[in-house]
Amino acid sequence: MAMKSAHAASLTPEQIEEFKQNGFVVLPGFAPETLRSTMREVIAQHLQDAVSPLEYEADVGYPGAPSSLDAPGGDTIRRLRGAYRRDAVFRQWATYRPLSAALRQLLEEPVCLSQAHHNCIMTKHPQFGTATDWHRDIRYWSFRKPNLVSVWLALDEERPDNGALKFIPGSHSLHIKPEQLDEMDFLLPDLPENQALFSAGVELTLAPGDVVLFHSGLFHSAGVNRSDQVKTSVVFAYHGHSNQPVPGTRSASTSTIFVA
Repeated sequence: MAMKSAHAASLTPEQIEEFKQNGFVVLPGFAPETLRSTMREVIAQHLQDAVSPLEYEADVGYPGAPSSLDAPGGDTIRRLRGAYRRDAVFRQWATYRPLSAALRQLLEEPVCLSQAHHNCIMTKHPQFGTATDWHRDIRYWSFRKPNLVSVWLALDEERPDNGALKFIPGSHSLHIKPEQLDEMDFLLPDLPENQALFSAGVELTLAPGDVVLFHSGLFHSAGVNRSDQVKTSVVFAYHGHSNQPVPGTRSASTSTIFVA
């Protein structure tokens, strides 16, 4: 999979085709250092002060996660929620013109940011950063069409030893039967047909400033952090202007932001 520079305000035809075929594309060094350094400062302060809204490891309910806030690691912060409203620097990144131009190419229409989904800073702490099994973001999202793009910005190095993202290329186009999924819509680990999918998975290595654009239907996962440093990433979700959330659902519970 090609990893071309993406400082220009638009994607190349090859990058667009890569996204269509694989369900994701990596844009190396895409986020400016000026924004990234400010983000790191804000995140460090918000983690230190436990600025709400927050998600703790005990909140996720994943296999291996702490069972309560009182359990070891239960009060470890997993996500700083509501990133768009936390600080101006996150709004600057969410509406960064080269990013909105790329998203408009992929969605083929004007672009909106969802405040109901992602819209967070992901933190993966050593020792208590729970692994995330194979899932797709669209599982709990309710839009007219299951066609959204998640934007993942690496603020630190992301490697296999600190819980880097894994993707199953092309899985956004697969027909997945209900019996392949558990009650939380994770792929069941013991099914032979799922194991075949897992074997096709690829693990990304990202440098600070690298950005991943991936389709909402793409299966992805992430391991635990076995390093001695916290890993942080900023994640937003975008949809086309015509692809509005279904009224009365969580997806429609907050206002969307018109981006470009």
